[in-house]
Amino acid sequence: QVQLVESGGGLVQPGGSLRLSCVASGFNFTRELMRWYRQAPGSQREFVAAISYSGNDTGYAGSVQGRFTISRDNDKNTLYLQMNNLRPEDTAVYYCHRPRLDNWGQGIQVTVST
Repeated sequence: QVQLVESGGGLVQPGGSLRLSCVASGFNFTRELMRWYRQAPGSQREFVAAISYSGNDTGYAGSVQGRFTISRDNDKNTLYLQMNNLRPEDTAVYYCHRPRLDNWGQGIQVTVST
């Protein structure tokens, strides 16, 4: 069955960096667009970034543009989100998403705090 397993979250100070990973299985990862979303406490889930199946095209929410980079390694069936210059408002649970059949990972906590 389809599985999306995130890792790499944790606690980081403002201005710090983290790299999230999402290992995909149960479908042909190399042929599908993928996205990252996040959900902060008391807020709705929001789009963060998207990447085409080839990795050649990417898109970002305005709030993370220039700080976050989405990428993928199709040989490893893995999606990444490099997060730099993190801010307290980036604190959220981050989710890997496969839009084609609306599959979601379990989520990974990212906390930005002193």
